[in-house]
Amino acid sequence: MSERELMDQSGMQRTLKRIAHEVLEKNKSTEKLVILGIKTRGEFLAKRLQEKIEEIEGVKLPLEILDITFYRDDLSKKSVSPEVKAVSFEHDLTGKKVVIVDDVLYTGRTVRAAMDAILENARPSHIQLAVLVDRGHRELPIRADYVGKNIPTSKQERVKVEVEEVDGKDLVSVLD
Repeated sequence: MSERELMDQSGMQRTLKRIAHEVLEKNKSTEKLVILGIKTRGEFLAKRLQEKIEEIEGVKLPLEILDITFYRDDLSKKSVSPEVKAVSFEHDLTGKKVVIVDDVLYTGRTVRAAMDAILENARPSHIQLAVLVDRGHRELPIRADYVGKNIPTSKQERVKVEVEEVDGKDLVSVLD
């Protein structure tokens, strides 16, 4: 199995800083903006995006973390039963602009599950999507508003995102 590096730690930092500027530019203000990270790696990327926006604007945006396990459409195919937890948000997302943050956009099913969880609990005015890597192969009509890097891949390849908080290093690579 070969591994091709796409982004190192400094590349990830630059990419998140660019995405932070794009989020601010598109939304014209931090008012009613909420960052929501999808567990696991999206959670840490969302925290970093929140920090970048705070560095730029001096405003600490509300941050939510979402575990979408219960909302997945492939639950019946999993051999282990997930621990079912009710989704609850610290902040009321109704009327807010929610920016979902995830590491890799592939089929779109994870994002669909996140939107289901959000909409079951609130009625945001907008839902936007920020991803570190878009690798293509969508199965649902979902497109990211903010993309760190578009990486055309084959279905046999795997995009691996590593974050310091979980993996001990920041790295994005493609495995053949």
